[in-house]
Amino acid sequence: KALKTTELRRVIVDTTVQEKAITFPTDAKLYHKMRIILVDDAKERGIQLRQSYTRVGKSAFISQGRYANAMQYKRARKMTRKLKTYLGRVKRDIERKITNPDEELLNHLKLTDRILAQKKDSKKKVYSIHALEVECISKGKAHKRYEFGVKTGVTSTHSGNWVVGIRTFPGNPYDGHTLTDCLTQAEKLTGKKINDAYVDLGYRKHGHKGHTNVHIVNNRKMKKLTRHVRGLWKRRAAIEPIIGHLKNDNRMSKNWLKGKDGDMINALLCGSGYNMRKLLSFLFMPIYNVLKRLLFQVLFEYYKVELDLLPLNAV
Repeated sequence: KALKTTELRRVIVDTTVQEKAITFPTDAKLYHKMRIILVDDAKERGIQLRQSYTRVGKSAFISQGRYANAMQYKRARKMTRKLKTYLGRVKRDIERKITNPDEELLNHLKLTDRILAQKKDSKKKVYSIHALEVECISKGKAHKRYEFGVKTGVTSTHSGNWVVGIRTFPGNPYDGHTLTDCLTQAEKLTGKKINDAYVDLGYRKHGHKGHTNVHIVNNRKMKKLTRHVRGLWKRRAAIEPIIGHLKNDNRMSKNWLKGKDGDMINALLCGSGYNMRKLLSFLFMPIYNVLKRLLFQVLFEYYKVELDLLPLNAV
């Protein structure tokens, strides 16, 4: 009875970024790690390389980080070019000495080609070798300009702050294009039709053609509304602290599960954990209030007796 059926008719929808558990991607890191993987593959298959660049590659990688930290960017770029050269030499050496590579080695060689070919303005870039599904998403935050993970849509009740839908959207689609899928998932999970959905300005031109009335909240138009409608629009901001609790209290800030399926599973588990926390507080809060009242009464009686026993001048 913590969630009323009438609360499911109005929802709030918003998107956030579920970050992957990876280090901040740089070209130097990708070149260095990919070279190490190719050298290990060559050792496993008995391929004798001309040079593995283990010592000089590690030295160049350390120097690149130090130069970048000291804001000596010209020297840092020089070290990055060296790391790229070492990776290309190892790759070409392997291709010369093995004519029919197995599937694992072939995938690593193709991945190396992608890393060597990508530039600053390239699309579908590789940001992590062990998590190829990671995307670079910019949400316009001042403290965190870029986030590396997957876009996640969150649907909550308009009142009560229960999470009734949460899912990931690979490919970094436009927020408005995720609205239909979010509403469909919420209706499927709850079994109730959603009459009204409140969203922010990021959902303009959403193109939703369902039975749900979509209200795009615009602060500039607040003064023209009635008091009741203005209160409904202001409640849209309630989903922001919900997303904060999902990330800080329910482990959605870093996803450690593998692949696109791992992204979806982690998001669903975070939403379920958030609702379980609310349910536990709903069940045990009355008991807590009773115990608190009893404890206060016992302490009050105890100190009252102690004060009565003290002499008048001591009081």
